[in-house]
Amino acid sequence: MHFVRKILRLPRNSISLKVLLAYFIGVVLSLICIGLMIALLSAQNSKLLLSTNLMDTVEGAADELVFNSQNWPVAVIDDEEGEQNWFFFDSMSEDAAFRVITPTGEIALSSKAGEDFWPADPELKQISNAHFEFTKHGLHVQGASATREHNGQLWIVQLAISSRFLNLVDKHIAVPFMAQGVSVFGLVLLLVFSLCAFITLGYTLAPLRKLSESAAAISPRSLHTRLPLDKVPAEIAPLVSNFNQVLDRLQHGFQVQQEFLATAAHELKTPLALIRAQIEMKAPGAERDMLLNDVSHMTRQVQQLLLLAEVSEPQNYQFSQVDAAAVVQEVHQYLLPMADATEVQVQQTPSGQVIWQADKAALFTLLKNLLENALQHAPSNSAVEIRIEPQGLTLRDYGPGVSEEQWAKLFVRFWRGPHRRDHGAGLGLAICQEIALAHNWTLTASNAAPGLRFHLQLSD
Repeated sequence: MHFVRKILRLPRNSISLKVLLAYFIGVVLSLICIGLMIALLSAQNSKLLLSTNLMDTVEGAADELVFNSQNWPVAVIDDEEGEQNWFFFDSMSEDAAFRVITPTGEIALSSKAGEDFWPADPELKQISNAHFEFTKHGLHVQGASATREHNGQLWIVQLAISSRFLNLVDKHIAVPFMAQGVSVFGLVLLLVFSLCAFITLGYTLAPLRKLSESAAAISPRSLHTRLPLDKVPAEIAPLVSNFNQVLDRLQHGFQVQQEFLATAAHELKTPLALIRAQIEMKAPGAERDMLLNDVSHMTRQVQQLLLLAEVSEPQNYQFSQVDAAAVVQEVHQYLLPMADATEVQVQQTPSGQVIWQADKAALFTLLKNLLENALQHAPSNSAVEIRIEPQGLTLRDYGPGVSEEQWAKLFVRFWRGPHRRDHGAGLGLAICQEIALAHNWTLTASNAAPGLRFHLQLSD
């Protein structure tokens, strides 16, 4: 039943389903061909088959003749069972007969039908090792004869069966038996072939399922991974090889993009510092303040771009045992001036030691960005709650939250919420997501009504 249910769950465009269907159609067509061949042979060669069967039977009877001490035939006994083979001829005396005669025509042994069954034709008694026919009371009879030599004496064994009985056997016994045999053979063949095909497909397609799992696991952070070619079917190997080449080009393009981002941001730092110094030399005024604000905004964007390029590279991480609660305290102290300026209280529970496996610098950046984002959106005289546990962290503010239209943009680069106090680069949450992915963590957000709740879940 499990085998059937598994087949029924296969999609319509499945290779397994198509191969199994091909096996099924092949078996059905084979059985149809076998049935047609048997029917054709039976219809066209029934006489030839009958002659062959009669000759085989009479030759077997000749070999099984038993003689008495006077070298006279007395019975036909099956060597294996030790029983006389007279039941058929005695019970069907109107349609079958058996006799043993000498070359001179003397009857030595006969079945129950006796001589009345046989025509009074002297030539019939002389036929040996051949097939013959005759008519008895309008009934067509077919027969065969064979010879047996015993102690220098030749004996002729003859048997005859009416066409009426042969047609009866052929119609009610042979054909149904043959049909049942073909049906049973077909069913066994279908089950065996289907099972073999199913097992073969499962074994053959197993490497493809592993390839699919490996391909699904490839992400921008694991572009160095390549699909294995061992145990892959020869027909699929070129596809896997080409896919790996695509990954090579994709990895190269991604690295070029990251290098360009980092280089561009790095090259912008010095000009911005010079521009800021020149602006600060100007006389105080509204224009000077506006220019300094723009330069500060651009400088923050450059710093965030550099940080984004750094956290996007797996080789930049150094994992170790880190006290996450202590890192939260460091972040709190770092952003305390911002919290005081916005009149927002940061509440952390619990304050005890909580050990995580992480990169300490990256964890600091992640927590700093989350808390900074909360401080930018939390209303004055409210609180930001941080709850840290061995398996994760929850951070909540009591700000306006996020609308349904904004959910898809929450972790998108350069997107900024409409309620924040400053004009940030829009990269803080994107950086948090990159750091979480690098640690194999899950960072999610949900509306807390009021406010927004971020949940960081560590991997098991």
